[in-house]
Parts: sequence; structure tokens; C-alpha cells
Amino acid sequence: MPLSDIKIRNLKPKEKPYKVSDFEGLYILIKVSGSKSWRFKYRIDGKEKLLVIGDYPAISLSQARQARDAAKAKLAEGIDPNEAKQESRRVRLEVKGQIFEKVGAAFLEKQRKEGKSKATLDKTEYHLKLANSDFGRKPLTEITAPMILKTLRKVEAKGNYETAHRLRARIGSVFRYAVACGIAETDPTYALRDALIRPKRVHRAAITDPVALGGLLDAIDAFDGQANTRIALKLLALLAQRPGEIRHAKWSEIDFANKVWAIPAEKMKMRRDHVVPLPEQALVLLDELRRMNGNGEFLFPSLRTWKRPMSENTLNAALRRMGYSSDEMTAHGFRASFSTLANESGLWHPDAIERALAHVEKNEVRRAYARGDHWDERVKLSDWWAGYLDELRAG
Repeated sequence: MPLSDIKIRNLKPKEKPYKVSDFEGLYILIKVSGSKSWRFKYRIDGKEKLLVIGDYPAISLSQARQARDAAKAKLAEGIDPNEAKQESRRVRLEVKGQIFEKVGAAFLEKQRKEGKSKATLDKTEYHLKLANSDFGRKPLTEITAPMILKTLRKVEAKGNYETAHRLRARIGSVFRYAVACGIAETDPTYALRDALIRPKRVHRAAITDPVALGGLLDAIDAFDGQANTRIALKLLALLAQRPGEIRHAKWSEIDFANKVWAIPAEKMKMRRDHVVPLPEQALVLLDELRRMNGNGEFLFPSLRTWKRPMSENTLNAALRRMGYSSDEMTAHGFRASFSTLANESGLWHPDAIERALAHVEKNEVRRAYARGDHWDERVKLSDWWAGYLDELRAG
């Protein structure tokens, strides 16, 4: 007869373990200790096997029957219930073992293999450390949106709103990587898009008045610090490239014969190759620099070692030393000076100016048709800008 809960509760232990059948292969085993365990006996490929379902009363009679029915369904598909149970257990253990710290490290390694810049890798590592300090040892399946928000709020509490937004994005990248790998099902950071304080966008200070810019150029000429720093500032003004691109420039990228500087994609913010025309004024500076640093790899090596470029603080520190505060001028501000004055001149196509700055057209449709890089006009623009700076310097 089929079992009932009353009958099961009344089953008492004996000197030896014994079993009492329910039906269709399900039975309960009463051990000498008095514990009771559900078992399902079945045959597959001509062999008799046993599936241990679990202990009573943790698993009730109805739950044991459901487990038996599920096992029978697998048998009908030719699947061994025991093997399916082991596989399920293996997957659970594997997923449980995928803690955020481990997946984050795998994501960082993926970025490294993709050739991401050192700056990007350093930022990823920094953000992952912030996240790991709170939930790095937790499986991804246990990390929730409120848990992540708690971490982000700590960063916000220090007034670092931009960092909080970037941290959310980086954590989201790890989760999306995990989803792609089959380790996680969703990205919990998606629900936090509107939960953070939006930072006010602060534009880097730049001098855009021609007379004031001329005064700055005179101050750079009279700079009594390192010659490397003086030349770097002059090239920043002449070429209007990002400070990081100037600092990391290598001699292998400079083509004196063709008067160009070819910056590889991995160094560019937009991850696209960028070629900069070099006016005569820039070539003169580079020739002076080559006599000083031409035996090394970098145009502007660090004072401590020729194997690394100059510090990222060097150029801004030089501007401060010349008396320009961070509210007046920054190393990055030379790009804004160029963009503003070149556009105000009315002599050049705005697209040529944007290409000179290595900006990418945001409108996808327009970008698809704007395939030319305005090279001929950019060469003329470069020469004009160098001559214009000479005029400003002369007053």
C-alpha cells in the first residue's frame, strides 16, 4: 500500500536498516539511528540503480514523489537520473565558485589581451579593488543591486560622483562579461542607472583670448625649468594633441622625411590610428629634442628612468610654476585654445578641425559618409596654426 505521513512517522528503527515501499520504485529507508531517507530504485541499460532523494521530514512524502516522477521523466528521455543529479551539483558548485573577484580578474585579463592602454587597465584595476573590498568574495549569483548601490554610496559620500558613475559602469562590464560566459543571468547595475547623483561636467580651463594666449606662449619661451618640459608645452600648443599622447610619444612614431607623427590606435582615446602633420616649427623642436633624447624610446623620458615617459603631473605643474592657476589654464586646455581660435578664424572646415583633434563624429549616419580625413586641409591648417602662434608670441 502507498505510504502516508502518519505511517511514516510511526515507523520505528530496528536492529538492522529496513525499507518500506511507496510505489513505482520509491521507498523510504529507516536506519538503525532512526533517521529516514528517501530512495528511488530504477533500471537503465539493463542495470539496477539507486537514486538517493534526501531525508524525511526535510523532504516530505509529496516532494519525494515529485522527485521520483522527475527521475522517471529523465529515464523516458534516456537520461540517468543519478548522472543528471551529479551534473546539476557540479554546475551549482561551479557557479558558486565564480566569485566577483575571480570573474573581475578574468575580465581584466581579457582587456589586457585586447591591447587596452595602460591607463584603461589601471582604471579597471582600481575600480575592481573598490568593488572587491565589499563583495569580491561573493558569488555573482548572490550580488544584488542594493548591495552594489551600498558600495557606490560610499564613493558618493566623498563627493566623487564621477568615480561612482565609472565604478557602476565597470561593475556592469564584469557582469555582462559573466552573462556572456554563462556564469550570470543578469546585470544588476542596469537598475542603478538613475540611482546616482549626476556629476556636473566641468570643462578644463583654457585660454581662448588671442592676446592672453600670446602671453602664455611668451611665458613658455621664458620657462626656466627642464628643457624637456618647455618643448613638451610648445608641442602641446602647436599640435593640439592630448597631454597623454604627447608624453607617451615615441621616436618610432615620428617620420621626419614625411613630416608626420603617426599615433597608434592603442594610445588614442577613441582607439583609432591618428596621423598628425608636423609644421616646420614642430620639426625644429623635435630636432632639438632628438639631440637630447634621441637614443631612448620616448621623446619625453622620465627624469628617473628612460624606460618610462615623464609624469602626467609635469606639464600642469609647469603651468602652475609660471603663475597660471588650474582655473586659468591646463595642459589639456591647449586643445580648446586651438579649436576655439581655428573655428573663429572662419578659414577652415569644422570637420578638418575635428579630425585634427582626433574627434569622432557622433552621428553614425554622418560618420558613415564622412570617410575622408581632410588631410590636405589639415596640413594647411597645421601650418597656419603654427604661424598664427608665432604672430601671437610676437604680440
